[in-house]
Amino acid sequence: MKLAEAQSTMQKTVEATQRSFNTIRTGRANSSLLDKVMVEYYGVDTALKSLANISTPDATTITIQPYDQSSLNSITKAISLSDVGLTPNNDGSVIRLNIPPLTTERRKEFVKLASKYAEEGRVAIRNIRRDALDSIRKQEKSAEVSEDESRDLQDEVQKLTNKYIAKIDDLFAEKEKEITTV
Repeated sequence: MKLAEAQSTMQKTVEATQRSFNTIRTGRANSSLLDKVMVEYYGVDTALKSLANISTPDATTITIQPYDQSSLNSITKAISLSDVGLTPNNDGSVIRLNIPPLTTERRKEFVKLASKYAEEGRVAIRNIRRDALDSIRKQEKSAEVSEDESRDLQDEVQKLTNKYIAKIDDLFAEKEKEITTV
């Protein structure tokens, strides 16, 4: 694994962690809450965002306007069965999701969930570091790089690891603040 490849993979891990954070409710309406909702549409699981226009007219409401009115009931069912924790209100043409204010207990649960996502991101980055270091050691054994070059490359991988773990920690701190702020 080359250094640039390790850096690219670590960056993708940070982005994936950010997407996971975006699915956590914070008390304000946010269309990214529905990013993981899959709807059965003509026998195929399809992402909700490709079946409907999702908007947030105010801080406590998400509206879902299906492109195909026949999918309205399927979308309502998918939201009800998802882990979003919101009850859809279907008026026959638009689905509305009201975002209730979070209780202190629910906020703590969401902070724990965010912490879990952050730890998963950190572990993924450490796994990338392990793979990169193994690759460097193999190159050293096969005499592709010298011992000094190997040490320098290993130091670079560690610096990258520290940088990207710090990014995840910053994202987590930001999300935790967002969740706990009323």
